[in-house]
Amino acid sequence: MPILEWQAYLRLIEFDFCIANRSISAVYEAVRRCCPASSSGSQDAVERVCRAIDVACVWYWKQVLCLQRSAATVCLLKRYGVAATLVIGVQPLPFKAHAWVEVDGQVVNDKSYLPELYLVLDRC
Repeated sequence: MPILEWQAYLRLIEFDFCIANRSISAVYEAVRRCCPASSSGSQDAVERVCRAIDVACVWYWKQVLCLQRSAATVCLLKRYGVAATLVIGVQPLPFKAHAWVEVDGQVVNDKSYLPELYLVLDRC
């Protein structure tokens, strides 16, 4: 696996531990600690990071949760100079919660219509 995929895999492990310990606050803190990016970065960087996360998810030994995947994606995007945002949303009936990543207000790691389906609870 190339270095970016290894970085993605390690981030998945990091956030898996946070979630396993039932510490959503640890997920938020880790995302906030990621290198802040001041620009929207390049579209190439967004595509490369999202592809690396996809590959890491394929090789991960268990199912990757949307929060885990999105937190890892945000941290890697920030590391590569992209101002990314972790978004947490809910759907009231039937109740569902979901996490995704936005860059310049556009969903980059999931379906583009998610903001229409979910009420945004928080952005980090």
